[in-house]
Amino acid sequence: PALRRLSHYLLAHYQKGSRPVRDWRTTTNVAIDLMVYAILSVDEKNQVLTTYIWYRQHWTDEFLKWDPARFDNLTQISLPVESIWVPDILINEFVDVGKSPHVPYVYVSHHGEVQNLKPIQVMTACSLDIYSFPFDVQNCSLTFTSWLHHIRDINLSLWRQPELVKFDRSVFMNQGEWELLYVLSCFQEFSVKSSDSYAEMKFYVVIRRRPLFYTVSLLLPSIFLMVMDIVGFYLPPHSGERVSFKITLLLGYSVFLIIVSDTLPATAVGTPLIGIYFVVCMALLVISLTETILIVRLVHKQDLQPHVPEWVKHLLLERATTLLCVRDRKKFSQSRTQSLDISRQVENNDSTAKLTPYGCEDPRQCGAVGGTRSTLAFAGRTEGLAALQEVLRETTAIRQLLEKREEFRDVAREWLQVGYVLDVLLFRVYLAAVLAYSITLGTLWSVWRDA
Repeated sequence: PALRRLSHYLLAHYQKGSRPVRDWRTTTNVAIDLMVYAILSVDEKNQVLTTYIWYRQHWTDEFLKWDPARFDNLTQISLPVESIWVPDILINEFVDVGKSPHVPYVYVSHHGEVQNLKPIQVMTACSLDIYSFPFDVQNCSLTFTSWLHHIRDINLSLWRQPELVKFDRSVFMNQGEWELLYVLSCFQEFSVKSSDSYAEMKFYVVIRRRPLFYTVSLLLPSIFLMVMDIVGFYLPPHSGERVSFKITLLLGYSVFLIIVSDTLPATAVGTPLIGIYFVVCMALLVISLTETILIVRLVHKQDLQPHVPEWVKHLLLERATTLLCVRDRKKFSQSRTQSLDISRQVENNDSTAKLTPYGCEDPRQCGAVGGTRSTLAFAGRTEGLAALQEVLRETTAIRQLLEKREEFRDVAREWLQVGYVLDVLLFRVYLAAVLAYSITLGTLWSVWRDA
Protein backbone atom coordinates (compact mmCIF):
# COMPACT_ATOMS: atom_id res chain seq x y z
CA PRO A 1 0.00 0.00 0.00
CA ALA A 2 1.07 3.60 -0.63
CA LEU A 3 0.89 4.64 3.04
CA ARG A 4 3.14 1.79 4.16
CA ARG A 5 5.62 2.31 1.33
CA LEU A 6 5.75 6.07 2.05
CA SER A 7 6.18 5.57 5.79
CA HIS A 8 9.01 3.10 5.20
CA TYR A 9 10.60 5.47 2.67
CA LEU A 10 10.55 8.41 5.10
CA LEU A 11 11.59 6.66 8.32
CA ALA A 12 14.04 4.05 6.99
CA HIS A 13 17.11 6.24 7.32
CA TYR A 14 15.63 9.07 9.42
CA GLN A 15 17.71 10.37 12.34
CA LYS A 16 15.46 11.99 14.92
CA GLY A 17 18.33 12.93 17.22
CA SER A 18 19.43 15.98 15.16
CA ARG A 19 17.69 19.09 13.92
CA PRO A 20 16.16 18.35 10.48
CA VAL A 21 18.18 20.75 8.29
CA ARG A 22 20.73 20.01 5.57
CA ASP A 23 22.77 23.13 6.39
CA TRP A 24 23.40 23.64 10.08
CA ARG A 25 23.28 27.43 9.57
CA THR A 26 19.62 27.18 8.54
CA THR A 27 17.17 28.27 11.26
CA THR A 28 14.13 26.12 11.94
CA ASN A 29 11.08 28.37 12.07
CA VAL A 30 8.30 27.08 14.31
CA ALA A 31 4.91 28.75 14.02
CA ILE A 32 2.68 28.28 17.06
CA ASP A 33 -0.92 29.01 17.87
CA LEU A 34 -3.34 28.38 20.71
CA MET A 35 -7.05 28.57 21.42
CA VAL A 36 -8.42 28.68 24.95
CA TYR A 37 -10.99 25.95 25.48
CA ALA A 38 -11.85 26.35 29.19
CA ILE A 39 -10.78 28.02 32.43
CA LEU A 40 -10.72 25.12 34.87
CA SER A 41 -9.71 26.81 38.13
CA VAL A 42 -8.09 29.90 39.60
CA ASP A 43 -6.26 29.26 42.87
CA GLU A 44 -5.71 32.66 44.48
CA LYS A 45 -3.95 31.25 47.53
CA ASN A 46 -1.28 29.37 45.55
CA GLN A 47 -1.33 31.82 42.61
CA VAL A 48 -1.99 29.05 40.07
CA LEU A 49 -4.15 29.21 36.95
CA THR A 50 -5.41 25.99 35.36
CA THR A 51 -6.54 26.24 31.73
CA TYR A 52 -7.31 23.83 28.94
CA ILE A 53 -5.97 24.94 25.56
CA TRP A 54 -5.78 23.65 22.02
CA TYR A 55 -2.12 24.01 21.03
CA ARG A 56 -0.79 23.90 17.47
CA GLN A 57 2.75 24.12 16.11
CA HIS A 58 4.10 23.99 12.57
CA TRP A 59 7.61 23.65 11.19
CA THR A 60 9.44 22.34 8.10
CA ASP A 61 11.42 19.09 8.17
CA GLU A 62 13.81 18.92 5.21
CA PHE A 63 14.14 15.14 5.49
CA LEU A 64 10.41 14.44 5.23
CA LYS A 65 9.81 15.40 1.59
CA TRP A 66 8.67 13.18 -1.29
CA ASP A 67 7.24 13.20 -4.76
CA PRO A 68 3.48 12.48 -4.61
CA ALA A 69 3.57 10.90 -8.12
CA ARG A 70 5.69 8.02 -6.79
CA PHE A 71 3.24 7.24 -4.00
CA ASP A 72 -0.19 7.24 -5.63
CA ASN A 73 -0.48 11.08 -5.43
CA LEU A 74 -0.32 10.93 -1.64
CA THR A 75 0.34 14.47 -0.33
CA GLN A 76 -0.14 14.00 3.43
CA ILE A 77 0.61 11.30 5.94
CA SER A 78 0.46 10.86 9.71
CA LEU A 79 3.60 9.65 11.43
CA PRO A 80 4.31 8.72 15.06
CA VAL A 81 5.60 11.54 17.22
CA GLU A 82 8.28 9.28 18.70
CA SER A 83 9.75 8.59 15.24
CA ILE A 84 10.58 12.14 14.13
CA TRP A 85 12.27 15.24 15.50
CA VAL A 86 9.99 17.53 17.55
CA PRO A 87 11.08 20.97 18.87
CA ASP A 88 11.55 21.25 22.62
CA ILE A 89 9.08 24.07 23.13
CA LEU A 90 7.80 24.42 26.68
CA ILE A 91 5.83 26.94 28.72
CA ASN A 92 7.96 28.88 31.18
CA GLU A 93 5.12 29.27 33.70
CA PHE A 94 4.55 25.52 34.08
CA VAL A 95 4.22 24.49 37.76
CA ASP A 96 2.67 21.04 37.35
CA VAL A 97 1.91 18.49 34.67
CA GLY A 98 -1.80 18.44 33.96
CA LYS A 99 -3.93 15.53 32.82
CA SER A 100 -3.49 16.09 29.11
CA PRO A 101 -4.44 13.43 26.56
CA HIS A 102 -1.58 12.02 24.54
CA VAL A 103 -1.77 12.50 20.76
CA PRO A 104 0.66 9.95 19.20
CA TYR A 105 0.74 11.26 15.61
CA VAL A 106 1.68 14.33 13.63
CA TYR A 107 0.65 15.30 10.09
CA VAL A 108 3.38 15.62 7.45
CA SER A 109 2.86 17.06 3.92
CA HIS A 110 4.98 16.26 0.84
CA HIS A 111 6.75 19.67 1.18
CA GLY A 112 8.11 18.61 4.58
CA GLU A 113 5.63 20.70 6.60
CA VAL A 114 4.90 19.10 9.98
CA GLN A 115 1.78 19.95 11.99
CA ASN A 116 1.64 18.96 15.64
CA LEU A 117 -1.86 19.48 17.06
CA LYS A 118 -2.64 18.55 20.66
CA PRO A 119 -4.82 19.63 23.62
CA ILE A 120 -2.97 20.57 26.82
CA GLN A 121 -4.14 21.09 30.38
CA VAL A 122 -1.91 23.91 31.56
CA MET A 123 -1.19 24.58 35.23
CA THR A 124 0.82 27.80 35.30
CA ALA A 125 1.96 30.32 37.86
CA CYS A 126 0.18 33.65 37.59
CA SER A 127 0.32 36.84 39.62
CA LEU A 128 -3.34 37.14 40.60
CA ASP A 129 -4.63 40.51 41.77
CA ILE A 130 -7.62 40.01 44.09
CA TYR A 131 -7.94 43.62 45.24
CA SER A 132 -11.25 44.11 43.42
CA PHE A 133 -12.74 40.67 44.16
CA PRO A 134 -15.37 39.65 42.97
CA PHE A 135 -15.16 42.21 40.14
CA ASP A 136 -11.56 41.32 39.29
CA VAL A 137 -9.93 40.92 35.89
CA GLN A 138 -6.88 38.65 35.68
CA ASN A 139 -4.10 38.78 33.12
CA CYS A 140 -2.01 35.61 32.98
CA SER A 141 0.79 34.93 30.51
CA LEU A 142 1.77 31.74 28.71
CA THR A 143 5.35 32.00 27.42
CA PHE A 144 6.35 29.45 24.76
CA THR A 145 10.07 29.06 24.18
CA SER A 146 12.70 26.47 23.34
CA TRP A 147 14.40 25.38 26.52
CA LEU A 148 17.70 24.46 24.82
CA HIS A 149 18.00 25.94 21.33
CA HIS A 150 18.80 29.62 20.93
CA ILE A 151 17.27 31.86 18.31
CA ARG A 152 19.79 30.93 15.61
CA ASP A 153 18.61 27.32 15.75
CA ILE A 154 14.88 27.67 16.49
CA ASN A 155 12.91 30.82 15.86
CA LEU A 156 9.26 31.28 16.82
CA SER A 157 6.45 33.01 14.99
CA LEU A 158 2.69 33.30 15.16
CA TRP A 159 0.66 30.94 13.02
CA ARG A 160 -2.31 33.31 12.58
CA GLN A 161 -2.69 37.08 12.64
CA PRO A 162 -2.74 38.65 16.16
CA GLU A 163 -6.23 40.07 15.55
CA LEU A 164 -7.58 36.60 14.80
CA VAL A 165 -5.99 35.18 17.95
CA LYS A 166 -7.17 38.04 20.15
CA PHE A 167 -10.92 37.64 19.72
CA ASP A 168 -11.11 33.95 18.92
CA ARG A 169 -13.76 32.41 21.25
CA SER A 170 -14.93 29.75 18.82
CA VAL A 171 -14.04 26.82 21.09
CA PHE A 172 -14.25 28.52 24.50
CA MET A 173 -16.80 27.08 26.94
CA ASN A 174 -18.52 30.20 28.26
CA GLN A 175 -20.61 28.75 31.08
CA GLY A 176 -18.22 28.79 34.04
CA GLU A 177 -17.26 31.34 36.65
CA TRP A 178 -14.72 33.04 34.39
CA GLU A 179 -15.29 34.81 31.10
CA LEU A 180 -12.60 35.06 28.41
CA LEU A 181 -12.12 38.65 27.31
CA TYR A 182 -9.28 38.33 24.79
CA VAL A 183 -5.88 36.76 24.16
CA LEU A 184 -2.96 39.04 23.34
CA SER A 185 0.19 37.80 21.65
CA CYS A 186 3.66 39.24 21.20
CA PHE A 187 7.13 38.07 20.18
CA GLN A 188 10.31 38.95 22.06
CA GLU A 189 13.90 37.82 22.53
CA PHE A 190 15.19 36.74 25.90
CA SER A 191 18.76 36.36 27.17
CA VAL A 192 20.32 35.54 30.52
CA LYS A 193 23.57 37.26 31.59
CA SER A 194 24.75 38.24 28.10
CA SER A 195 24.34 34.70 26.77
CA ASP A 196 22.70 33.71 23.50
CA SER A 197 19.22 34.99 22.88
CA TYR A 198 16.17 32.79 22.91
CA ALA A 199 12.97 33.35 21.00
CA GLU A 200 9.80 33.70 23.08
CA MET A 201 6.17 33.89 22.08
CA LYS A 202 3.94 35.29 24.82
CA PHE A 203 0.19 34.86 25.00
CA TYR A 204 -1.65 36.99 27.57
CA VAL A 205 -4.94 35.35 28.57
CA VAL A 206 -7.22 38.04 30.01
CA ILE A 207 -10.20 36.68 31.95
CA ARG A 208 -12.93 38.29 34.05
CA ARG A 209 -14.89 36.83 36.94
CA ARG A 210 -18.67 36.78 36.79
CA PRO A 211 -19.71 38.62 40.01
CA LEU A 212 -23.44 37.79 40.16
CA PHE A 213 -23.12 34.88 42.59
CA TYR A 214 -20.84 36.79 44.97
CA THR A 215 -23.02 39.90 44.78
CA VAL A 216 -26.12 37.94 45.81
CA SER A 217 -24.41 35.84 48.48
CA LEU A 218 -21.92 38.35 49.93
CA LEU A 219 -22.71 41.98 49.25
CA LEU A 220 -26.51 42.09 49.47
CA PRO A 221 -26.82 40.31 52.88
CA SER A 222 -24.18 42.62 54.33
CA ILE A 223 -25.95 45.71 52.97
CA PHE A 224 -29.28 44.49 54.37
CA LEU A 225 -27.77 43.98 57.84
CA MET A 226 -26.26 47.48 57.79
CA VAL A 227 -29.62 48.97 56.77
CA MET A 228 -31.33 47.14 59.63
CA ASP A 229 -28.69 48.50 62.01
CA ILE A 230 -29.55 52.05 60.91
CA VAL A 231 -33.28 51.36 61.24
CA GLY A 232 -32.66 50.07 64.77
CA PHE A 233 -31.88 53.63 65.92
CA TYR A 234 -35.61 54.42 65.68
CA LEU A 235 -36.36 52.14 68.63
CA PRO A 236 -36.92 54.10 71.89
CA PRO A 237 -33.61 54.47 73.72
CA HIS A 238 -35.16 53.98 77.19
CA SER A 239 -36.35 50.48 76.28
CA GLY A 240 -34.08 47.48 76.42
CA GLU A 241 -35.21 46.19 73.04
CA ARG A 242 -32.64 48.24 71.15
CA VAL A 243 -29.71 46.60 72.93
CA SER A 244 -30.99 43.09 72.27
CA PHE A 245 -31.71 44.04 68.65
CA LYS A 246 -28.19 45.37 68.10
CA ILE A 247 -26.62 42.33 69.76
CA THR A 248 -28.69 40.05 67.51
CA LEU A 249 -27.48 41.95 64.44
CA LEU A 250 -23.87 41.70 65.59
CA LEU A 251 -24.16 37.96 66.18
CA GLY A 252 -25.85 37.50 62.81
CA TYR A 253 -23.08 39.41 61.06
CA SER A 254 -20.44 37.31 62.85
CA VAL A 255 -22.10 34.11 61.66
CA PHE A 256 -22.31 35.59 58.17
CA LEU A 257 -18.56 36.30 58.15
CA ILE A 258 -17.81 32.76 59.33
CA ILE A 259 -19.86 31.36 56.47
CA VAL A 260 -18.25 33.52 53.78
CA SER A 261 -14.69 33.16 55.11
CA ASP A 262 -14.14 30.14 52.86
CA THR A 263 -15.45 32.03 49.84
CA LEU A 264 -13.05 34.97 50.12
CA PRO A 265 -9.66 34.40 48.45
CA ALA A 266 -6.77 34.13 50.90
CA THR A 267 -3.37 35.37 49.77
CA ALA A 268 -0.31 36.75 51.47
CA VAL A 269 0.06 39.49 48.87
CA GLY A 270 -2.86 41.67 49.89
CA THR A 271 -6.40 41.87 51.18
CA PRO A 272 -9.31 42.30 48.79
CA LEU A 273 -11.38 45.44 49.05
CA ILE A 274 -14.45 43.42 49.99
CA GLY A 275 -12.57 42.03 53.01
CA ILE A 276 -11.85 45.56 54.21
CA TYR A 277 -15.51 46.35 53.62
CA PHE A 278 -16.61 43.48 55.88
CA VAL A 279 -14.18 44.46 58.64
CA VAL A 280 -15.32 48.10 58.62
CA CYS A 281 -18.99 47.01 58.65
CA MET A 282 -18.28 44.86 61.71
CA ALA A 283 -16.55 47.83 63.37
CA LEU A 284 -19.56 50.05 62.61
CA LEU A 285 -21.89 47.50 64.19
CA VAL A 286 -19.72 47.41 67.31
CA ILE A 287 -19.71 51.23 67.47
CA SER A 288 -23.49 51.26 67.07
CA LEU A 289 -23.90 48.75 69.92
CA THR A 290 -21.55 50.80 72.14
CA GLU A 291 -23.55 53.96 71.45
CA THR A 292 -26.79 52.14 72.29
CA ILE A 293 -25.40 50.84 75.59
CA LEU A 294 -24.25 54.36 76.49
CA ILE A 295 -27.66 55.89 75.76
CA VAL A 296 -29.58 53.17 77.62
CA ARG A 297 -27.27 53.55 80.62
CA LEU A 298 -27.80 57.32 80.53
CA VAL A 299 -31.59 57.31 80.43
CA HIS A 300 -32.13 54.40 82.79
CA LYS A 301 -34.05 55.43 85.90
CA GLN A 302 -32.03 55.13 89.11
CA ASP A 303 -32.73 56.44 92.59
CA LEU A 304 -29.14 57.52 93.19
CA GLN A 305 -28.78 59.34 89.86
CA PRO A 306 -27.47 62.90 90.36
CA HIS A 307 -28.95 66.01 88.82
CA VAL A 308 -28.07 66.95 85.27
CA PRO A 309 -25.19 69.46 85.32
CA GLU A 310 -26.02 72.92 84.07
CA TRP A 311 -23.38 72.81 81.34
CA VAL A 312 -24.90 69.59 80.01
CA LYS A 313 -28.33 71.25 79.93
CA HIS A 314 -26.88 74.26 78.15
CA LEU A 315 -25.00 72.22 75.54
CA LEU A 316 -27.50 69.46 74.82
CA LEU A 317 -30.96 70.86 75.67
CA GLU A 318 -30.34 74.33 74.20
CA ARG A 319 -27.41 74.43 71.81
CA ALA A 320 -27.64 70.87 70.44
CA THR A 321 -31.42 71.04 69.90
CA THR A 322 -30.97 74.24 67.89
CA LEU A 323 -28.08 72.77 65.93
CA LEU A 324 -29.88 69.50 65.19
CA CYS A 325 -33.18 71.27 64.43
CA VAL A 326 -35.06 69.13 66.93
CA ARG A 327 -38.71 70.09 66.68
CA ASP A 328 -39.66 69.42 70.30
CA ARG A 329 -36.83 71.38 71.90
CA LYS A 330 -39.42 73.83 73.27
CA LYS A 331 -41.13 70.91 74.94
CA PHE A 332 -37.85 70.07 76.68
CA SER A 333 -37.58 73.56 78.16
CA GLN A 334 -41.30 73.71 79.00
CA SER A 335 -41.13 70.38 80.81
CA ARG A 336 -38.20 71.69 82.87
CA THR A 337 -40.04 74.87 83.84
CA GLN A 338 -43.23 72.93 84.58
CA SER A 339 -41.36 70.60 86.91
CA LEU A 340 -39.84 73.58 88.73
CA ASP A 341 -43.25 75.26 89.06
CA ILE A 342 -44.82 72.07 90.37
CA SER A 343 -42.11 71.66 93.01
CA ARG A 344 -42.50 75.30 94.12
CA GLN A 345 -46.29 74.94 94.32
CA VAL A 346 -45.91 71.82 96.45
CA GLU A 347 -43.61 73.67 98.84
CA ASN A 348 -46.06 76.62 99.14
CA ASN A 349 -48.97 74.32 99.79
CA ASP A 350 -46.98 72.47 102.41
CA SER A 351 -46.04 75.71 104.17
CA THR A 352 -49.64 77.02 104.25
CA ALA A 353 -51.22 73.68 105.06
CA LYS A 354 -49.23 72.86 108.20
CA LEU A 355 -51.40 71.36 110.87
CA THR A 356 -51.73 72.73 114.38
CA PRO A 357 -50.80 70.57 117.32
CA TYR A 358 -54.45 69.47 117.46
CA GLY A 359 -54.68 68.59 113.76
CA CYS A 360 -57.10 71.49 112.84
CA GLU A 361 -56.85 73.99 110.07
CA ASP A 362 -58.74 76.84 111.86
CA PRO A 363 -56.90 78.16 114.97
CA ARG A 364 -60.13 79.40 116.63
CA GLN A 365 -61.74 75.99 116.33
CA CYS A 366 -58.58 74.38 117.64
CA GLY A 367 -58.54 76.79 120.57
CA ALA A 368 -62.21 76.14 121.46
CA VAL A 369 -61.83 72.42 121.20
CA GLY A 370 -58.66 72.54 123.25
CA GLY A 371 -60.36 74.58 126.00
CA THR A 372 -63.31 72.24 126.24
CA ARG A 373 -61.11 69.21 126.34
CA SER A 374 -58.90 70.72 129.02
CA THR A 375 -61.87 71.29 131.29
CA LEU A 376 -63.56 67.96 130.69
CA ALA A 377 -60.76 65.43 130.19
CA PHE A 378 -57.48 66.70 131.56
CA ALA A 379 -56.35 63.23 132.42
CA GLY A 380 -56.40 61.98 128.76
CA ARG A 381 -54.61 64.99 127.32
CA THR A 382 -51.17 63.46 127.55
CA GLU A 383 -52.16 60.28 125.70
CA GLY A 384 -54.00 62.22 122.94
CA LEU A 385 -51.09 64.60 122.43
CA ALA A 386 -48.63 61.70 122.08
CA ALA A 387 -50.87 59.96 119.51
CA LEU A 388 -51.30 63.20 117.57
CA GLN A 389 -47.57 63.78 117.45
CA GLU A 390 -47.08 60.24 116.20
CA VAL A 391 -49.61 60.86 113.41
CA LEU A 392 -47.84 64.12 112.50
CA ARG A 393 -44.48 62.35 112.28
CA GLU A 394 -45.91 59.66 110.01
CA THR A 395 -47.58 62.31 107.81
CA THR A 396 -44.34 64.27 107.55
CA ALA A 397 -42.39 61.17 106.60
CA ILE A 398 -44.93 60.30 103.89
CA ARG A 399 -44.81 63.87 102.55
CA GLN A 400 -41.00 63.81 102.45
CA LEU A 401 -41.05 60.45 100.70
CA LEU A 402 -43.44 61.76 98.05
CA GLU A 403 -41.33 64.88 97.56
CA LYS A 404 -38.20 62.76 97.21
CA ARG A 405 -39.91 60.49 94.72
CA GLU A 406 -41.09 63.46 92.70
CA GLU A 407 -37.56 64.84 92.74
CA PHE A 408 -36.21 61.50 91.47
CA ARG A 409 -38.80 61.55 88.72
CA ASP A 410 -37.75 65.04 87.70
CA VAL A 411 -34.10 63.95 87.62
CA ALA A 412 -34.95 60.86 85.56
CA ARG A 413 -37.03 62.99 83.20
CA GLU A 414 -34.16 65.41 82.70
CA TRP A 415 -31.70 62.57 81.99
CA LEU A 416 -34.22 61.07 79.56
CA GLN A 417 -34.35 64.37 77.68
CA VAL A 418 -30.54 64.49 77.61
CA GLY A 419 -30.46 60.91 76.37
CA TYR A 420 -32.92 61.62 73.56
CA VAL A 421 -30.93 64.61 72.32
CA LEU A 422 -27.63 62.77 72.62
CA ASP A 423 -29.13 59.80 70.77
CA VAL A 424 -30.18 62.03 67.87
CA LEU A 425 -26.70 63.60 67.81
CA LEU A 426 -24.86 60.27 67.81
CA PHE A 427 -27.25 58.83 65.22
CA ARG A 428 -26.47 61.64 62.81
CA VAL A 429 -22.75 61.27 63.44
CA TYR A 430 -23.13 57.54 62.71
CA LEU A 431 -24.98 58.32 59.48
CA ALA A 432 -22.21 60.73 58.48
CA ALA A 433 -19.60 58.02 59.14
CA VAL A 434 -21.51 55.47 57.05
CA LEU A 435 -21.89 58.01 54.24
CA ALA A 436 -18.18 58.91 54.32
CA TYR A 437 -17.33 55.20 54.29
CA SER A 438 -19.55 54.62 51.26
CA ILE A 439 -18.00 57.55 49.39
CA THR A 440 -14.51 56.26 50.18
CA LEU A 441 -15.36 52.80 48.86
CA GLY A 442 -16.86 54.31 45.73
CA THR A 443 -13.75 56.44 45.19
CA LEU A 444 -11.41 53.47 45.60
CA TRP A 445 -13.54 51.45 43.22
CA SER A 446 -13.52 54.26 40.64
CA VAL A 447 -9.75 54.63 40.90
CA TRP A 448 -9.30 50.90 40.33
CA ARG A 449 -11.66 50.93 37.36
CA ASP A 450 -9.79 53.83 35.78
CA ALA A 451 -6.43 52.17 36.39
